[in-house]
Amino acid sequence: MGKAVKEPFLIIKTAWGGKSLHTDFRPPSAGPQPLHDSIKARVKERGGDIVKSQQEENKRLGVYYRYMIEYVRKVLGDIKRVVPGYDPSQGYELAGFVWLQAWNDWCDSWWYPPEWGEKRFDEYGRLMALFIRDVRKDLSAPKMPFVIGVAGFEGVKAGKDMQCFRKAMASPSLLPEFQGNVFAVQTAPFWDDKLEALQARVEANWPKVDAKVREEKDESWENKMKHMSANFTPEEWKYYQHNGSNAGYHYLGCAKTF
Repeated sequence: MGKAVKEPFLIIKTAWGGKSLHTDFRPPSAGPQPLHDSIKARVKERGGDIVKSQQEENKRLGVYYRYMIEYVRKVLGDIKRVVPGYDPSQGYELAGFVWLQAWNDWCDSWWYPPEWGEKRFDEYGRLMALFIRDVRKDLSAPKMPFVIGVAGFEGVKAGKDMQCFRKAMASPSLLPEFQGNVFAVQTAPFWDDKLEALQARVEANWPKVDAKVREEKDESWENKMKHMSANFTPEEWKYYQHNGSNAGYHYLGCAKTF
């Protein structure tokens, strides 16, 4: 950003992890979220109470959407708090909004049941369009550009289900009202397949490593990594340590991908 933008800029990060668009970041204009028949059936199967389940869901609706708007307003209300050199007389422009999220919707088989087939994730696309409209309204930025980072988990080789999800994520960018101001960026081409394969091997070797360190009575991270590295060539281990730091739902923690 510093190389690309020839003027001062501020990134306001409001990215709480482990959250969904359908519930946690649910836009106000989407209204309430009644439990659909598939969820009710599952609740009954587990001996749960549908009324209580609905009440619990209602408590979570849009909580993080409101946190997000409140936080952005707080920052913009006192920019000097975070940018001491800011001169209020120069003003500011809300130049864009980046949305890179998806895992908690993608893996939610309750709100997006597999039996819905290819239309399983259509609701995500509808909510995304409402989200864009509501954020622009609540931040008084009616034409603020939006960038949707389309989920790239599993890379370009991902299966049909993921492809359907990506289509739903990107769908708002095709609406006439959003032409030229909402953009969908495909992140799948930047997924690191080599790193994914190494990560899978790390996960497969954990039971063996854990057993070994318990046997040695040294469960320090350094000892665990020493035994883990023995399962890789020096080149593989260097690549893994240099490029990855997390699980697939966090894009393997790969800076290149981000």
